Amino acid sequence: MGERRLNVSTVYPVILTKVDTGYLVYIPDFDIDTEGKDLANAIYMARDAIGLMGIEMEDSNEELPIPFAKTYDKAENDIVTFVDVDFLEYRKKHDSRMVRKNCTIPYYLNVEAEKRGINFSRVLQEALQEKIGC
Repeated sequence: MGERRLNVSTVYPVILTKVDTGYLVYIPDFDIDTEGKDLANAIYMARDAIGLMGIEMEDSNEELPIPFAKTYDKAENDIVTFVDVDFLEYRKKHDSRMVRKNCTIPYYLNVEAEKRGINFSRVLQEALQEKIGC
């Protein structure tokens, strides 16, 4: 998978089609559909669909679609707009599953940390967040 800069939004085009119940939303670059009850909800649902599909693709080591790579047809009354998604931020908000990691530290650090009641998991999370810059 290609390198992606952290904390950077990617912008994708979306097509909104007015229907009786709100708006149908087509996202050409991902070839997916969603819907919303009004314009604001349709944009929210588009961002959510892109975010969900994007992190699933990242987890499967698939390349994310290049924005504006696919051509699309639009009907006369359709609205073409753009939705930005920061995949790292989306993952932080919606994918907070915990995973167990086994790490090895020197015995003396273990003794001192336990004496002080240090939470090993929290320290590792904070160090990784600082190292990654998020």
